[in-house]
Amino acid sequence: MTAPRHDLPEADAFTRAYWDAAAEGRLLIRRCGACGRAHHYPREFCPYCWSEDVTWEPASGRAVLYTWSVVHRNDLPPFGERTPYVAAVVDLAEGPRMMTEVVGCEEPAAGMELEVAFREGTPVFRPREGAVPARKAPHRRSERA
Repeated sequence: MTAPRHDLPEADAFTRAYWDAAAEGRLLIRRCGACGRAHHYPREFCPYCWSEDVTWEPASGRAVLYTWSVVHRNDLPPFGERTPYVAAVVDLAEGPRMMTEVVGCEEPAAGMELEVAFREGTPVFRPREGAVPARKAPHRRSERA
């Protein structure tokens, strides 16, 4: 018997457009027609002004690394086979933040430029080709005793 996978989405009628686009290698976001702001994760209303005048639009696929954590242990299939991996939050060029995974990067750094890639129809991000590497922040010692 095959173990259940915990990394694949269960699309519903509303999110089907998002996951179908991702399966084709396209990243979609939602934009509000009332206030003009983009948001992610997909919702049927704008989380800023509560308008229901929201539509899908293609995202550029460009992002900047906001924060990350290197995961060394995860018992849920298939994550255990991928350890260590980089769980991350990125700032999309269009404005929203998105939880994701960074692939193909041994030394993540806040501010590094990324581009979307797709693994089995799921968006992940990798370092952008030709991007200037982000400066690593110097290590600071805690002032607390």
